Amino acid sequence: MSNINSLIYELIQYGKANKLIDEADEIYTTNRLLELFGIDEYVMVSDGKEASDKESSDDDAPSTRKLSAILDDMTDYAISSGILENDTITYRDLFDTKIMGLITPPPSIVRAEFDKLYKESPKAATEYYYSFSKATNYIRTDRVAKDEKWVTSTEFGDLDITINLSKPEKDPRDIAAAGKAKKSGYPACLLCMENEGYAGHFTHPARQNHRIIPITLDNDPYFLQYSPYVYYNEHCIIFNAKHTPMKINASTMKKLLSFVERFPHYTAGSNADLPIVGGSILSHDHFQGGCYEFPMVRAPYEDEFEIPGYEDIHAGIIKWPMSTIRLQGKDIDRVTLLADHILNVWRGYSDKKAFILSETNGEPHNTITPIARIRSAGSPLNKLDPACDVFELDLVLRNNITTDENPLGVYHPHAEYHHIKKENIGLIEVMGLAVLPARLKKEMSLLEEYISDHKNMYDEESLVSHIEWAVAFLRKYGFTVETDEGKKAVVLASPKAIGRDALHNIIQNEIGYVFSGVLEDAGVYKRNPDGKEAFLRFINEL
Repeated sequence: MSNINSLIYELIQYGKANKLIDEADEIYTTNRLLELFGIDEYVMVSDGKEASDKESSDDDAPSTRKLSAILDDMTDYAISSGILENDTITYRDLFDTKIMGLITPPPSIVRAEFDKLYKESPKAATEYYYSFSKATNYIRTDRVAKDEKWVTSTEFGDLDITINLSKPEKDPRDIAAAGKAKKSGYPACLLCMENEGYAGHFTHPARQNHRIIPITLDNDPYFLQYSPYVYYNEHCIIFNAKHTPMKINASTMKKLLSFVERFPHYTAGSNADLPIVGGSILSHDHFQGGCYEFPMVRAPYEDEFEIPGYEDIHAGIIKWPMSTIRLQGKDIDRVTLLADHILNVWRGYSDKKAFILSETNGEPHNTITPIARIRSAGSPLNKLDPACDVFELDLVLRNNITTDENPLGVYHPHAEYHHIKKENIGLIEVMGLAVLPARLKKEMSLLEEYISDHKNMYDEESLVSHIEWAVAFLRKYGFTVETDEGKKAVVLASPKAIGRDALHNIIQNEIGYVFSGVLEDAGVYKRNPDGKEAFLRFINEL
């Protein structure tokens, strides 16, 4: 067990090195850590060794260890000394966040630094804030690093695939405790501004190390923060200061465009505002963005057209699995007006031949997922004016109707893909980045093993849902697979010279192809002659 004095010293040095602790605050912060650990005295440390024991082992010396290792040792000490009663993931996260809260500067300092850097450049400000969010362990980089990521080439270009391993699995003891815990309405949800500095509890993560940046969008107060489970570079959340439901309207479009005007190196988009096609938190108005080139941004125009009264705005349909209208304009208000016009027409639009129904029994079905960015001058995809930057707004048409055949949604991943992706297709997936469940890592590893070792896939329960898909793609690649109605699925022979790495790549690519199919399922107009004709019928209504 590491000496707690050395650990406190080590954390203080980390805080100073990462500009979380000012020299003037070193003793003050040290004393707060001593209080947390119930220590009355602090043995001063120099050169990484206790002053009273210059010959002590280098094991106690402060180092350039990862923050996660320092916090793990501190949490272990808290458990061994009785400060922390339970050794579960939830308890550990609550405690190590409390530790980090003691070395995280207050909101006023963080906001002042952000504003100062913003005057130099928006990028300098966001790079500071992103680094800060990682340094405080609000973004747990050790967990994010576990995510699996790859790229699959499809007819729509390269799609980005991730298996999300950032969120730790809940300990059964924590689940049981959460069930007994008193429910709290403060903060109202995980996005509310009241989370800043909040201690958290069983059912709500600790946020003592969380700091948010105020911004104004279309005269309304919003805040900027980063997602603790970053799915891509600088994955940010822009949330309303009020706990108010998601709503897609003209103001939404203007706010997204205003955000990218203020942060031109970022993309910003909103989940749709209806269940099934919306995000996971519809109760709090928010957007997502980041400094990342999503596959969607590279999609070219497939059809181009002019909408009467909006001749100053370039419009068209892009080559993308989901039905998307792209607008390019130089004026935020003009782009907003056209986007609102398209939204309003779509909300009330029905086409029974294409099974597009705006409502059934009074329940609305049509909405839009909007995504804003700046299209740079000189880009071959800048069709409005290659000589200057222009505002670009993608409007993805969504419909959440269900049927007996598709109870989870007609324009939702169909049952054949549920073994890979069953969840809603939200903003991030719409833009071409798959966020797949953590279970797939283990299941795909088992699938590789059963294929390579010629085992019967039906013998492993977690593989049963994958067998039909696996058999189909294996035969495509020249594998000989024996199957029968008696629950037998065994690879008898593999193509010559195929190794485990090659098989791993094949499975990754096939997962990518499934994701491409999932996006096509979510598209309201299918990519065939009938679908194109139906899409153009809607365009003619504009």
